[in-house]
Amino acid sequence: MKHVNILGVPFSITNHSTLVEQLNQHIQKHEKSFVITANPEIVMRANQEEAYMKSLHRATYITADGIGIVKASRLLGQTLPERVTGYDVMIEMLKQADLNHYRIYLLGAHRDTLEEVKKHIQQFYPHIQVVGSHDGYFDWHHNTISEEIMQCSPDLVFVALGAPKQENWIAEHIDQFNKGVFLCVGGSFDVIAGKVKRAPLSWQNKNLEWFYRLLQQPTRWKRMLALPRFSYHVIRQKVKRSL
Repeated sequence: MKHVNILGVPFSITNHSTLVEQLNQHIQKHEKSFVITANPEIVMRANQEEAYMKSLHRATYITADGIGIVKASRLLGQTLPERVTGYDVMIEMLKQADLNHYRIYLLGAHRDTLEEVKKHIQQFYPHIQVVGSHDGYFDWHHNTISEEIMQCSPDLVFVALGAPKQENWIAEHIDQFNKGVFLCVGGSFDVIAGKVKRAPLSWQNKNLEWFYRLLQQPTRWKRMLALPRFSYHVIRQKVKRSL
């Protein structure tokens, strides 16, 4: 698959439906894949932390989770077709899992949130086999999560630990597995469990989902400072390419 290099991060040139089709193929062929949906904040963090950048480069696919990434690709002359968000991919893969009776594992969030997510899946996707789960509060160096996942042999592993923890966890453990789609889904468990509301479709269509989240969680304002820094560095990358 072709890529767009944005500040050192290789974004896959793909859209939502094509990615879902490819992930289905990986599952049916018992192949392994690692999916990251990255926004400008993740890109800037990777530029500050070499180890995190290496984790991103372990991914099979990195998609544009944010209109800022799509606009940056246009500026750099290799357009990404659309946003492909972790939440949207998770919901579509749950539908696919229900149709195909896939086995899934859930990793992340508070224990009560995780239980609500499992109840939601059992209610709306009755043909999915939830073969295991673990909350996001564990000792990084002393746990048996990867061993549990290997024993459960899931087709899909949804990892909702938040950045950078989720990307680093998969990158650190991916070599232990022979199959499975490992998908970083950020705060998607909180949305599914009803703990956090996603922006209305009208806000999403106007590319204002980030602002809606800021209104819901004002403490996120410091994280939003990554956006102007990201824009500045993308313009610098554009200028360097044109020299």
